[in-house]
Amino acid sequence: MNTDDASRITQIALMAAMADGEISADEQRELASVATRLGVPSATIALDQPQAARQGIGVLAASLSDAEARRTAYEIALAICTVDGAPNSPEQTLLSALHGALGLAPAATHEFEDQLRLLSAAPIAGSLPAAASTTDAALDQRILQQAMLTGALELLPDRLANVAILPLQLKLVYEVGQRYGQQLDANQVKDLVGTFGLGAAAQMVEGMVRKVLGGVASGILGSLLGGATGVAAGAAVTFAATYALGHAAKQYYSQGRKLSPEDLRALFTRFQGEAQALLPQVQGQITSLAQQVKLPDVLAQLRGS
Repeated sequence: MNTDDASRITQIALMAAMADGEISADEQRELASVATRLGVPSATIALDQPQAARQGIGVLAASLSDAEARRTAYEIALAICTVDGAPNSPEQTLLSALHGALGLAPAATHEFEDQLRLLSAAPIAGSLPAAASTTDAALDQRILQQAMLTGALELLPDRLANVAILPLQLKLVYEVGQRYGQQLDANQVKDLVGTFGLGAAAQMVEGMVRKVLGGVASGILGSLLGGATGVAAGAAVTFAATYALGHAAKQYYSQGRKLSPEDLRALFTRFQGEAQALLPQVQGQITSLAQQVKLPDVLAQLRGS
């Protein structure tokens, strides 16, 4: 991907954000993230709005240099349109026009789109272990295993791998609550996860953008990086987030859901630090798991199939 491609993909991302007539705060943040990874000064995004509108999707799409740049342009546009919820009608219209203008074969993007839609619609589907006879130590081990699994997914080259991370985190919270006798629905789980800044669709999109464009994690997860070494930055970030989420949820549900949002966030921060200290001891296991895990199996489990 060359410098011209980077500029044009940023303009396409901007058009995706503008498709429904306004740029939300989440879309603005992801635009900045995309621009940073592509080496385009984010300060120029607002200035580029008239230029992007004048050029139009067709001109921008036709000027991309190769198939990889065209696929990247579409997936980034999809990410921007998904960041604040499922694409609405104007966004769907733009994505359809972009797909056609880029000349992409249906198979090139439909699998990603289908998996994203299915996982977003049923983030905690699938079988859960029985709640009875679960010890504290067993639950701690389960949290660690899921944290390592989500970290391992960050290391997979498949762009679909990041789509599975947030559903796995939601499912872990559901499982922890179930083991403490809590009757939960998906919205309650999302609300709790959202208390930690992880529940928004933006997290899934942030991971997707990171997978497509590479680079160090930023946005809502960037503060977790610290001095992580030995595994990829994205894996370290996700491991710490999932570990902290599971243990904070354990404290919350074991105390009858009486902790305040402030107390929960303080717990989350504390467990982030614990995860970062633990990372050097488990990074070899994360790397090994990445070599063994089969993404289709993970996706099938999340879909409940």
